Amino acid sequence: MSALDANGIPVGYSFRREDETTPRELRAMLERDDAVTIIDCRTHGEAEICRLHGSVLMPLQELEQRMDELKASLDDQLHTRIIVHCHHGRRSLTATYLLRAAGFTQVTSLAGGIHLWSQDIDPTLKSY
Repeated sequence: MSALDANGIPVGYSFRREDETTPRELRAMLERDDAVTIIDCRTHGEAEICRLHGSVLMPLQELEQRMDELKASLDDQLHTRIIVHCHHGRRSLTATYLLRAAGFTQVTSLAGGIHLWSQDIDPTLKSY
């Protein structure tokens, strides 16, 4: 495991406060039972390896076509808190920007993706 700073971010990781949520912040939201929608933008095959409990699988390549489905599932509440994750955080940043362009206002990417989540929050998740 890489050395982590006080926020649980790997030393040297280029964390973007305005675009990312740390795994520790997400864990705190879930522990408080905050209203948050977690979108997994990995592929179906990756999701079969491991999943964040309660996440909704919407692979990045399907996201634009499924935007209306997402809006309907949130009752068109575009200000709903959404956190998108992938494996390491690159695809989820792209998904974050796509969702913002579609009008969602409270969207961030999970810094370090499910990989960092499995390292820092839930080591029982299978790593790949």
